[in-house]
Amino acid sequence: MSAMNTQGRATRPMAANDETETAPETFTGNRALHLEEKPIFEKGAEGRTGVDLPEPPAVADRLGGLARSAPVGLPGLSEPQVVRHYTRLSQKNYAIDAGLFPLGSCTMKHNPRLNERLARLPGFADLHPMQPESTIQGALQLMQELSHWILTLTGMPAVALSPGAGAHGELTGMAAIRAALEHRGEADKRRKVLVPDSAHGTNPATAASLGFQIESIEEDDRGRVDFKAFERHLGDDVAAIMLTNPNTCGVFEYDIRRIADALHEAGGYFYCDGANFNAIVGRVRPGDLGVDAMHLNLHKTFSTPHGGGGPGSGPVVYSEALAPFAPVPRLHRNADGTLSLIERAEGEAAQAFGRVKGFHGQMGMFVRALTYMLSHGSDGLRQVAEDAVLNANYLKARLKSEFSLPYGDTGPCMHEVLFDDHFLKGTGVSTLDFAKAMIDEGFHPMTMYFPLVVHGAMLIEPTETETKNALDEFADALLGLARAAKAGDTERFAQAPRFAPRKRLDETQAARKPVLRWQAD
Repeated sequence: MSAMNTQGRATRPMAANDETETAPETFTGNRALHLEEKPIFEKGAEGRTGVDLPEPPAVADRLGGLARSAPVGLPGLSEPQVVRHYTRLSQKNYAIDAGLFPLGSCTMKHNPRLNERLARLPGFADLHPMQPESTIQGALQLMQELSHWILTLTGMPAVALSPGAGAHGELTGMAAIRAALEHRGEADKRRKVLVPDSAHGTNPATAASLGFQIESIEEDDRGRVDFKAFERHLGDDVAAIMLTNPNTCGVFEYDIRRIADALHEAGGYFYCDGANFNAIVGRVRPGDLGVDAMHLNLHKTFSTPHGGGGPGSGPVVYSEALAPFAPVPRLHRNADGTLSLIERAEGEAAQAFGRVKGFHGQMGMFVRALTYMLSHGSDGLRQVAEDAVLNANYLKARLKSEFSLPYGDTGPCMHEVLFDDHFLKGTGVSTLDFAKAMIDEGFHPMTMYFPLVVHGAMLIEPTETETKNALDEFADALLGLARAAKAGDTERFAQAPRFAPRKRLDETQAARKPVLRWQAD
């Protein structure tokens, strides 16, 4: 039996590096009831089919000579083969329904089934964006209710629901800042955007895509914005700051109100990256902190599915100063009590900078987010933040005896706890090795090597939805790995993952020469 398929990939878990395996090889490549799965093209056979369709009636050729002249090359498969193939593939896919996802920054959390059930109600699921407004009053009412909750929780006066994801929300918020500067006649003068090193990585890219120049602000020895460094960069050429709070070091920015006041006095705007809002929802209102614009990741704070390329949703809230420049469409209550969408930058939306998306946003995400809000209530959302912070600090307390904290144990963290690789010094084990070994233990790795200001960073965010039992199992596994590394058991890490369907890939080749589709010989 060949150990490699026609693409040069190992066909069995043990095939890529059999000499290091201690477990006996099976004749099939399967292990217990976990079945190895070939590409579907390698399972096909000519003439095999799962359906029996009549010959299509003869019709006139309207392709003008563009009809395919060669076979399509699809595999011939029976129905059971197709069902089993995709069922096996689904079993190889690690998901939040299978286990804990400790990814920091933009982590995945449990999505309540109630959200899904309501989003699939025909009245919402069957909407078409070009229906007459008279037929979608319920959907518009839901958008207004969602807007009310968002504005109440953030303490801001205006919101744009249309952005399709968090980074899209950043662009929408910063576009309003640029429009406001153009309205003031200062667009050519204020070209700089200040971005702390502890901000999300998309922030400088967003500002640069709008033509701004980026200046970095270093963090202090607490992992927070160095206020004196911020003051040195502040001037009448600054358009805005893009600050993440809580930041990517997992801590709250103590000086955020001072930063906002100094920035406003200098004529700049305050953009806050609200991706980590789940750590403060119900406890802190960004509007009270002096924020002018901020996006929310509905998936992170309000339990809609993670975007992964879509469909996502990243509403943006605006201060009084920026509200006139928010994009269209906008909800409007008519004199007769009905709701309408203002589609053009005219009338009361005359200063809107335009549109950022076709139609009105992701209705399915709106339904899921509002369901989450209503099912928790204001007290429940406050507890969400408290539990997110509690869980992160529980892991910090469990792990800090073996792991290393880059800024020392200076107090509680927020919803995520940040470690560096100092505890691995001299072991020959890297952060990457450690993360691969976590896969063997049945856990998805945390965010690695981010934030960039910390060497060998390991950013762990358990989310508020994990139980103490789940956190203990996770902590026990990590403590075992840390002790194994320090004891010199490097083989465990060098070959990891040993038990995954595929072993460790060549990281460089996987990034620079990825094989993304099957090709016939």
